Amino acid sequence: MIQRIFDDLLRGSIKFICICSAMLIVSAPRAQTLALTDLSSYKPASGNWHIAGDVKADLNGNSLVPSPGTGILLSIPEGTNADLFSVQEHGDADIELDYLMAKGSNSGIYLQGRYEIQLLDSWGVINPKAGDNGGIYERWDESRPEGQKGYEGYAPRQSVSKAPGLWQHLKISFQAPVFTNGVKTENAKILRIELNGVLIHENIELFGITRGGIEGETVSGPLRLQGDHGAVAFRNIMLTKYGKQKPAINNLSYGIYKTSIDKEPDYAKAVAQAKGTSSVLTSNFNGLPDSFILHYAGTLKITEPGEYNFALNTAGGRGIIRINKQELAGSRRMRVTLPAGDLPFELTYLKFADWATPSIGLAVSGPGIREYFITDANNASTEITDPILITAPVNTLLRSFIDIPGSRVTHAVSEGSPEGIHYTYDMDNGAIVQVWRGGFLDATPMWHERGDGSSRATGSVQRFGKPVLSIAKLSSPTTPWTTDTLGTGYRPKGYELDEKDRPIFHYFIYGSSVNDAVQVLENRQGLSREITIQQAANNLYVRLAEDKNIEALGNGLYIIGDKSYYLKIENASGEKEFIRDSNGNKQLLVPVKTKLNYTILF
Repeated sequence: MIQRIFDDLLRGSIKFICICSAMLIVSAPRAQTLALTDLSSYKPASGNWHIAGDVKADLNGNSLVPSPGTGILLSIPEGTNADLFSVQEHGDADIELDYLMAKGSNSGIYLQGRYEIQLLDSWGVINPKAGDNGGIYERWDESRPEGQKGYEGYAPRQSVSKAPGLWQHLKISFQAPVFTNGVKTENAKILRIELNGVLIHENIELFGITRGGIEGETVSGPLRLQGDHGAVAFRNIMLTKYGKQKPAINNLSYGIYKTSIDKEPDYAKAVAQAKGTSSVLTSNFNGLPDSFILHYAGTLKITEPGEYNFALNTAGGRGIIRINKQELAGSRRMRVTLPAGDLPFELTYLKFADWATPSIGLAVSGPGIREYFITDANNASTEITDPILITAPVNTLLRSFIDIPGSRVTHAVSEGSPEGIHYTYDMDNGAIVQVWRGGFLDATPMWHERGDGSSRATGSVQRFGKPVLSIAKLSSPTTPWTTDTLGTGYRPKGYELDEKDRPIFHYFIYGSSVNDAVQVLENRQGLSREITIQQAANNLYVRLAEDKNIEALGNGLYIIGDKSYYLKIENASGEKEFIRDSNGNKQLLVPVKTKLNYTILF
């Protein structure tokens, strides 16, 4: 029977199928980008706020230097300083933006002008507090005893803050407080916050405004950017507002049929095993057979016309949705434009896998409507695997496959540290392929059941592109970089552990013996790499970095990519590095004869 279903799917005769799959992710309503060509999206601003085309930071100073242009919102406190308030107000909303801080700087994002998400230069912090970068700032009560005036602050789950002068990315999902007849009946909530791609908060209830927030909670308020505590820049500010009335299913009736799943029966003629009315879409019925058809019919009340997204999970079978007499089609996502009104609605769950626990889940999002389940809460019969997480309370090494965009590293060694700075080394190329801070590794893909041999980083990751050899022999500084090991005599010789269980990698290339040692900096600001070569061949070069942009900042310091990380040459044994063009990218190279030491700061 299962094979016949898949055959039908390939022929296109089945419109939608989901066999014990996880709930599908559907697209959210479109975000509004707050224009940064001028300050017209904001209420009149004090003189500390500017529009710029680019911005630079000094790792040794607390200033930001703007360049002419547009697209970046910048606060440089001087003289009279104040926060910036958006003209638009929001209730339930998703806010997404990039920000960049000067050294030692302090700023914040106030949701509705009242609830602050802290922005701070927390570079190198191991155990963040509520006042650190990404924290939900504390509330304040002067009447409380000393040492207890601040309360109900929430620290981020992980320390994943980047260095000053680097762009950081923040995603916030916020639920506004609810008022009934002027009385607050539900507190505001932080549904989730991601910092630099890592979940740092989830389901945090806000019992009142945080310190410095606008007094008096309401259903809506402006987006407020703090600008009087240090230099900070913002870009790509996107606001997705919710709060429109959700669709509702009314007049719902159901029938349960024990019959063939090859096609639906004529419900007007078929005899149901059980039938009745229900207030909710559910599969929680007593005495269901192993295979069955569950058919619901009712009306879907649409208040806000527009495009809607539906995702259906039907464990051990397939599902069909019809709205307004239209069958929704889609292999993974189902989208339909719906008018306002009470629309005929049908949902059919055809279960055929007797080993699956019945479960039905339907998620909906639409114009001004955040994705939510329109089915009952008890729809999680799909097996969810507990993650197998590897921590690094001491220096910890794991060999596995590592997947990076576009390729799989099959001889990867990942080294974790108690400082929360980690890296992956590709033994096939003698190259560092990624660095990250935060959690170490998720080994679930490798160790759950049969596994696929791979693990993945659980912190904020900086990758360095497709792996290539770190060292190549070039006949001239313009010779293209070697793309594989052919003709190089490359031979990995494994690694040894030093007294602190940190690996030192060894390999031969071009007849030269290479030792490659990587260590976490004591200040937790990045990694130090030392490459030592014995019997060095002539014309050897090390590729330090490759990206769209590489900019020299002076004294051996470079900023790489879209202000993604820094690289600093500490000792090149008298050799001089240089930047060159390569297939639309920039490459930072340095000749090497005996020893090279540089740091990666991120």
